[in-house]
Amino acid sequence: MAVELIKFYKEHFPALRFIGRRYTDSDRDKYGTYAQYWGEFFEKGLFGKLEGLEPLFPDYFGLMGYGENEFEYWIGMCFPAGTAVPEGFSYVDIPEGDAGIGWIRGKEATGELYGEAPYNLCVEKLNENGLTPRDNFRSDKKWFWIFERYNCPRFTEPAEDGTVILDYGIYVF
Repeated sequence: MAVELIKFYKEHFPALRFIGRRYTDSDRDKYGTYAQYWGEFFEKGLFGKLEGLEPLFPDYFGLMGYGENEFEYWIGMCFPAGTAVPEGFSYVDIPEGDAGIGWIRGKEATGELYGEAPYNLCVEKLNENGLTPRDNFRSDKKWFWIFERYNCPRFTEPAEDGTVILDYGIYVF
């Protein structure tokens, strides 16, 4: 089964502080993923430490930033701007803005929900709706923010056919 886009809409986000841990391409595992770090977040109770800070959303996020041959992947949660960052975590401040959100259905176990397929589906819908990926998050170069939002229960409770829904977002102008 290929991934499919089952819903698309624009969502407004307040200015926020994303708190978590940052990884780069050199941190990828032999399959090209960051799965080991997601495991670490659960095994070491790192999400529990973040949940105590009163996040804006109850969901866990994979935040991806990229531009000019650079890529970073963050695991963490979204908080009100200015939230104090606990020891052992880093942060990135993201200004108020809109994101195109696509609900991508697929089988998590096969890895099909990750990589280029969900991104391409969402970019196609952005284009159809006259939205442009926002690239001005850094003053020194083009920089984009996109994210995976692991929503409960869409992602955590598989359907009978084993599929789940991953929210995939791209900040837009």
